Amino acid sequence: MAIDILAAFENEPPHLDFIWPGFLAGTVGALVAPGATGKSYWALEAVMSIACSVTCGDLLKLGPAQTGRVVYLAGEDPESVLIGRVHAIGQHFNQQARQEIASNLSLEPIMGRRLNVMAQPDLDWLIQLGVGARLIVLDTLSRTHCLDENSNGDMSRLVSTLEHIAVETGAAILYLHHVNKGSAREGQADQQQAARGASALVDNVRWCGFVAKMSESEAKKLSDRPYDRQPVGNDRRGFFVRYGVSKQNYALVEADKWYERGDGGVLLPVDLSASRNNDNNSKKTTPFRVGEVDEERW
Repeated sequence: MAIDILAAFENEPPHLDFIWPGFLAGTVGALVAPGATGKSYWALEAVMSIACSVTCGDLLKLGPAQTGRVVYLAGEDPESVLIGRVHAIGQHFNQQARQEIASNLSLEPIMGRRLNVMAQPDLDWLIQLGVGARLIVLDTLSRTHCLDENSNGDMSRLVSTLEHIAVETGAAILYLHHVNKGSAREGQADQQQAARGASALVDNVRWCGFVAKMSESEAKKLSDRPYDRQPVGNDRRGFFVRYGVSKQNYALVEADKWYERGDGGVLLPVDLSASRNNDNNSKKTTPFRVGEVDEERW
């Protein structure tokens, strides 16, 4: 049905319903990162924040707009590994949060199933599974289709199919994806076009986030020790990852957030400030914290 233009001119527009800031309900988004960066942990913690209505369920401090049912299709890891991750994350929740998440999160291991959302039986199965969900996560995208990842035509068809799933279920679709080798090698995982394969994979979605490892340069400039502001250093930088947004169509992009790997690989927010070593190399000496970007660095 065509939009009533006159009504659109005269009436207040509808409220935009965001899954978390910037990621609009009913749309398709991507989370892109190099392998072994922590994107699956990030995504699992993110969906738990949506599945849980109590404050302590938002480990990543994403600030989801509302609680809802979530479907997570895990295609890269066996069930035993997934159970281990859930257990590790669960150590940070109280019993009420655990019960809420258990009620609202459907975690489906699909490794080895050869799911193909372009085939009608699998498409119908996923739509049925996702009806009424607030979010569906595909981890990773390559485990859910048999098309040519480097073909813009094929990837446009794939994203269109994901949009169809979003329309039929009412859920937002988030797919996890890897960066290309060049971006991983050059430390450019935070760039919009870092995704592996055809450009349509990012061009055709409405939101794209990233998870990136702390670089050597960042490890020299940042400190997690407010008492002496010693830099993180190269020996410890592997414990820190940065989350941010490289593409956002419907809202202003928020500042990047830093997380530290805790026991079992769980990502937890961390406050980082300018290291003492950075004082002589930068005019900006005011510490910056989670949610704040140093303009001179970027």
